Amino acid sequence: MTTAPDGRLRPVEHYENFPVASWLCPPGLRPPVAAIYWFARTADDLADEGDAPAARRLADLETYRNDLQACFSGRPGSGRWPAVFAALRDAIDAFALPPELLARLLYAFEQDVRKTAAGEGYADRAELLAYCSRSADPVGRLLLHLYGVRDAQALVQSDAICSALQLVNFWQDLGVDVPRGRYYLPAQDCRAFGLDPQAPHTWAAHPRAPDLVAQLCTWARELMLSGAPLVHRVPSRAGWELRLVVQGGLRVLQRIERLHFRTLQQRPKLGPLDVPAMLWRAARM
Repeated sequence: MTTAPDGRLRPVEHYENFPVASWLCPPGLRPPVAAIYWFARTADDLADEGDAPAARRLADLETYRNDLQACFSGRPGSGRWPAVFAALRDAIDAFALPPELLARLLYAFEQDVRKTAAGEGYADRAELLAYCSRSADPVGRLLLHLYGVRDAQALVQSDAICSALQLVNFWQDLGVDVPRGRYYLPAQDCRAFGLDPQAPHTWAAHPRAPDLVAQLCTWARELMLSGAPLVHRVPSRAGWELRLVVQGGLRVLQRIERLHFRTLQQRPKLGPLDVPAMLWRAARM
């Protein structure tokens, strides 16, 4: 589902490797979790779906940002996305969601539009992680806010998990993103393996591209494992859902390895046969 111009939810083809507001989520938290998800999903669609030019996408995201500010201040918004902001307003009223975390997500989507329009990539891992701090980490912090987990160590661990999940998505989606002009392979790492950062069209055929992807997957796995102890801090059923999210990310990395790290040619997917292994490993955590 996503939102049509009149704000009503409608189906859209979005493949998700990780659960969102699943049955493991405490029932009382499912509405705010879903509200946060649809807020982010709709903004991502504005930045990425369809064939609108960059200027139009940025204008729509600016309107969306103004509607977010109106939602927090109690003012009427543009009325373009009533379903999204009605649900978000309920979540804000009930759980006092931090506005800066939602705003950071919009900065990430705007960054995507600008970089794609300019044909730019990321210089190094530090710049890519800075992007993840806007595109992914706020979601984890919002969920911790809902769960009442606020200490500094938990936030650091949440950021590690969320950034790792974002990196996993990058490395599984290379064959989709590169043709669309989204370049997430860090230039510094490309040069280390002999790939030309300025010639993305040559990456898929480069003999050392799988070695580069393998090293980046190792980075993502290490980052994920550094945050994994957080699963013991998140209460009850939500903690089990987080275990499955972590194991889902690690399972995708295994799928990438089985493809011999050739995700510039083929995209891995999780299916029903992956579930038993994920459940077993989640239980062992």
